[in-house]
Amino acid sequence: MGKIEDHKRIIKLRQEIARLRDAYHTENTPNVTDDVYDSLTRELRELLKKRPEFNDINAPENRIAGKPLDKFLKVKHQSRMLSLNDAFSYEELYDWEKRIKKLLPQNSKFEYFCEVKFDGLAVSLIYENGKFVRGTTRGDGLVGEDITQNLKTIESIPLFLPPDKGGFRGVLEVRGEALMSKKTFTALNKKNKKDGKTLFANTRNAAAGSLRQLDPQLAKERHLNFVAYDMSSLPFTQNHSQKHEILRELGFKVEKLEAKCKSLPEVIKFIEKFAKVREKFPYGTDGIVISIDDLKLQEVLGVIGKAPRFMVAFKYPAEKATTIVKNIIVNVGRTGALTPLAIFEPTLVAGSTVSKATLHNMDQIERLGLRIGDTVVIEKAGDVIPKVVEVLTRLRTGKEKKFIMPKNCPVCEGKVEKKELVAYYCVNKKCPAKNERFLDHFVSVFEIYELGPKILRRFKDEGLITDAADIFTLTKEDIVPLERFGEKSAENIIEEIKNKKKVSLAKFLWALGILHVGEETARDLAVNFGTLEKVIASASLDLVEIDSIENIGPAVSKSLHSFFTDKNNLHFIEKLKKNGVVVEKMEKVKAGKFTGKTFVLTGTLLEMSREIAKEKILALGGKVSGSVSKNTSYVVAGVDSGSKLTTAQKLGVKILDEKEFLKLL
Repeated sequence: MGKIEDHKRIIKLRQEIARLRDAYHTENTPNVTDDVYDSLTRELRELLKKRPEFNDINAPENRIAGKPLDKFLKVKHQSRMLSLNDAFSYEELYDWEKRIKKLLPQNSKFEYFCEVKFDGLAVSLIYENGKFVRGTTRGDGLVGEDITQNLKTIESIPLFLPPDKGGFRGVLEVRGEALMSKKTFTALNKKNKKDGKTLFANTRNAAAGSLRQLDPQLAKERHLNFVAYDMSSLPFTQNHSQKHEILRELGFKVEKLEAKCKSLPEVIKFIEKFAKVREKFPYGTDGIVISIDDLKLQEVLGVIGKAPRFMVAFKYPAEKATTIVKNIIVNVGRTGALTPLAIFEPTLVAGSTVSKATLHNMDQIERLGLRIGDTVVIEKAGDVIPKVVEVLTRLRTGKEKKFIMPKNCPVCEGKVEKKELVAYYCVNKKCPAKNERFLDHFVSVFEIYELGPKILRRFKDEGLITDAADIFTLTKEDIVPLERFGEKSAENIIEEIKNKKKVSLAKFLWALGILHVGEETARDLAVNFGTLEKVIASASLDLVEIDSIENIGPAVSKSLHSFFTDKNNLHFIEKLKKNGVVVEKMEKVKAGKFTGKTFVLTGTLLEMSREIAKEKILALGGKVSGSVSKNTSYVVAGVDSGSKLTTAQKLGVKILDEKEFLKLL
């Protein structure tokens, strides 16, 4: 996009993010999940990196949480409650480390401290002379809401601190997260559904809704919990991890899954360790908070904008993300069914980058109200195939276009008819997209051994491919989500396809499946013309040169003319090239000791495979035929030779055993 388009997109994103932020933090009625909110914020952040001239310190993305509600007493925080910058990959963690090392004194040594990032309501607890006197929400970071009476109903919040642990004369602030367990959340929503009440979107929303209302009895009934993660610095505290130990001694609940790490590789190990238990964790979480453990170094690094430099939140891969639909294309399956496929900006979701998603049928497109150019929410839970689940209509610019199902097949231009309720089909019985046998033949000639008939059929049914050319656009992310396809098998398939993009002219002509053009005829054509362009030109205009090639008759030349004057076939060839297939030139075979000689191979050779034997014959100027005739020079007979040997004997053709053949070579 150009500068003007980027600016318009930034304005749209700011408006939508501000609306979502208000719904989430202030009204407790989130319209979308955290994943969608994070995805939009991430896009805005990337655009502002690209266009820094549009940065605005007063913009919504530079505020913290939401404004305080009018119904609660406003309380100014003793020190600002900050938000954290996010990292969505290990690469971003290393970038964060590079930045902080530049700001610290040279050769500074430090350790990291890792802790679980809870998805709840951040609150501040104030204790005076060991007594709990006030509890507030984060609010906008500077001013929060007094929810003391509601917080007092949470049993894990101590009302008095034990005097034998210091008593703390004066003021002590403890910060942490008010939480609702997944178990309580499920039971609460079940009850709300039965009573006809609005369901809560998530555990964070439920916890916030329970505390930001005026009836403490209702808060008590919600069985909330509190986990502490920070406190005022004391004269003897040197590390953040030490604060956790003191909080435990004071009777606060502190999550035991934490770790001191000497390096980022150790941090990453902790991140991956928690990822394995995260799904069964009793509370909602969305990442790991990583901080410099040394409090003095934290002071050196300080705060920039709304976030501390010394701390970052690693976010686990989101199962939902936002992206822009660039186009909607149509794939044709083996039954002729037309399947719309959304093509969008490559987007990271659930740990992998995806750039397309099936839209199934027109009914799905109409239900979503989807247009080309729309900003959409895509979902990919675990290894599930990505799908478009929502259209963010507020981000429309007016340039979006409606999708119309084509009246003619995009492969053969045959007539498209609507059948059943929502399905559209190409009714041309000869449509190449329906020809499974051709697809099998094509990958066999290209020697893409990882793609068997069942796999090819599956790819067509899923809308991943329409024809053989689409094979070369497949990515690992397309395959992994399919049932029974693991990470390794997907990698093997993609690697095999990648390695087979270069093909000889002879093999390419054979793979096209032209009537009467088998392996030997394809080789004769390749040797005679040298390039694909010359074959096409000769077949399209003048058949005299083709007719003059030895072993090629009128039936072959007529078939070639028919094939290479069909615009659909030419379009298919161009599509293969566009998708990365390279057809290598055929070098003229120099005259050799076998020039003018024709060989037939039969039976099993022990010293070399028949394929290698064939290559050696061709390299020496000879020809290899699949059948014996009076024009055959030699029949090479291996073990268990069949009818070809018998025919050679009847015709009086010279027969060589393997030893004689090797001697002749």
